[in-house]
Amino acid sequence: MKPLRILTLSPKSLLAPLAAAMLLTGCSEKKWSAEGTIAGAAGKDIVVEAPNAAGNWYPLDTVTVGKDGSFKVSGTPFGHPELLRLTLAGESAYFPIDSIETVSIEADASSFQSTARLSGSESAEKMQEVNDLIAKVAKAQGENAVAFDPDLKRSLAEVILRNPADIVAYYLVFHRVGDTLLFSPAEKSDLRIIGAVANAYSQHRPSDPRTALLKDLYLSNRKAVMPSSAPADTIVASEMQFPEIDLMDEKGTPRKLSDVASSGKVVILCFTAYTAQGSQALNVELNKIYSAHKSQGLEIYQVGLDDDEFQWKESARNLPWITVYNSPKNGAQSLVDYNVNALPAIFILNRHGDLVERVEAANRLESAVNRYL
Repeated sequence: MKPLRILTLSPKSLLAPLAAAMLLTGCSEKKWSAEGTIAGAAGKDIVVEAPNAAGNWYPLDTVTVGKDGSFKVSGTPFGHPELLRLTLAGESAYFPIDSIETVSIEADASSFQSTARLSGSESAEKMQEVNDLIAKVAKAQGENAVAFDPDLKRSLAEVILRNPADIVAYYLVFHRVGDTLLFSPAEKSDLRIIGAVANAYSQHRPSDPRTALLKDLYLSNRKAVMPSSAPADTIVASEMQFPEIDLMDEKGTPRKLSDVASSGKVVILCFTAYTAQGSQALNVELNKIYSAHKSQGLEIYQVGLDDDEFQWKESARNLPWITVYNSPKNGAQSLVDYNVNALPAIFILNRHGDLVERVEAANRLESAVNRYL
């Protein structure tokens, strides 16, 4: 596999003062570090690099690999999650730094980028997970097929939507295999994913140097890819469509998710089965959140997947939010569209109708909802 590259826009100055402030020789006691072993690299130099606000890379430091192949670099925190890379003989291995954790990197100098394995932090392990998914498809089908594999793209999009403000989401937006971007801003479906990340960074990381780059990437391509878009001075979620759900509620009335999402409310989209273990506890948590935030513009659109429609109705009629039933005759298209492989599955749509986040645990739902109210 060829070295991965970050998309570069028009060059800007290299922010030398900022680089100097973050040099790895800083004297702060609280530091991040990256360490590990590179087999076959004894005595060779590796360059530690970071991206500037324009997406261009500049060197932070150069370190020499020890006789046993070991190395260690460290530096003062950046003030935001950062994506760094180690470059050895023209090949680069990327790794994330969230704060002051230690990331482990193990690799072989003969094929540095493809053999590098990350561990030691949640973000590093998540990045390794997506790297493994990409490498598996590249090995089976070749590099040229990676960006066009629908199952891989669906899996990577799910990773992004779990937390679009995460550094791994940024990594995937600008990730190349060979010369091809995994998420092309020229493709409508890919641009929606890019827009979701741009939105999330705008809302949760407004001072992050990557935020302007993401917004520029989305907005500069939106007019050409989505001609019906709103004026290009804002990121508008209504242009980033989500898979439609159109099902009957407990009274037999059709209820479209798009109608709810266009109401200007924050929407919790929840796939569940009332007869499943833990369903009652989930609904207790949902009711607590709904009661606390309904007046602020919160709505819940809950999709029931119970085998018994009568039992589903008995439960649904007692709930204060929108409940719809996905019967066997409705099929599993919605589950495929949202990549639901376990219940419950919970998503958040913001006030603009953007599918902005997938919430993995009910006990994290209220804090996630608060980010969009």
